[in-house]
Amino acid sequence: MMTQAFQSGFIAIIGRPNVGKSTLLNKLTGEKIAIVSNKPQTTRNKIMGILTSTDYQMVFLDTPGLHKPTNKLGEFMVKETYTALKEVDLVLFMVDGYAGIGSGDQLIMSQLKDINTPIVLLVNKIDRVSKDNILKQLSLLNAFTQVAEIIPISAFTGEGLETLIKIMSSYLQPGPKYFPDDMMTDQPERVIVAEFIREKALELLEDEIPHGIGVEIMSMHMREEKQIIDIQAVIYCEKNSHKGIIIGKQGKMLKEIGIRARIDIEEILGSKVYLELWVKVKDDWRNSKGVLRTLGYEK
Repeated sequence: MMTQAFQSGFIAIIGRPNVGKSTLLNKLTGEKIAIVSNKPQTTRNKIMGILTSTDYQMVFLDTPGLHKPTNKLGEFMVKETYTALKEVDLVLFMVDGYAGIGSGDQLIMSQLKDINTPIVLLVNKIDRVSKDNILKQLSLLNAFTQVAEIIPISAFTGEGLETLIKIMSSYLQPGPKYFPDDMMTDQPERVIVAEFIREKALELLEDEIPHGIGVEIMSMHMREEKQIIDIQAVIYCEKNSHKGIIIGKQGKMLKEIGIRARIDIEEILGSKVYLELWVKVKDDWRNSKGVLRTLGYEK
């Protein structure tokens, strides 16, 4: 009896900002590797997540949300997404079943007409929507004829993900195991640590500040005499007034960002962490190629 050949493939997760792409990636891989926020445009880079079984390996690309860019950082994010679509075997196009189908979704649908890759459309957040509303969303999406499959899911609760995995596996081809069994992401530890710090800033700060924030890890090393990782990081912002808000009265806001970030960092690194944070102003850094390159947003 012949055994089935090992299968593998690359899968892009796309959609407008804040539809739940990073939540889905974390749920599929079983590990928090992408930051999650209720603020749009949280993801800035392609983040690779890996799901491996005895029969297959799926390599996911969590892409920045498709939007109209207003600065060089935004241009980089949109470019990252369209580059990903040319590199994969399957596209997961996610829409927000709770908010409903909007002009942003329709714009992405029109842009996908030039993509030859198979597309599976995911209607997310069904845990927050009545069955009648889900059926209404599905009927609207049936007009998008380029889609191979439409699957209602909840990335938050995991509902529908077993069906999704079965369908995704049907699109895989015989291929190599690209990454070791225990590898969940290709992201360097420094990048993940910087993103966790930015996530906590997104949680705690006012709406107009987070998009003007970047995080650079200045140093990260294990103490020789103790199992403690020392991390020094700088939070960049664009205005002096923002610096004061990030630091907070008597340093309370910066301290809270550090406390929350340290919890996630210790979990992903499997070690105690001593985290030091500083805040620096870099005017209009999102339009500076030099700063974008330093922070890993510009190749």
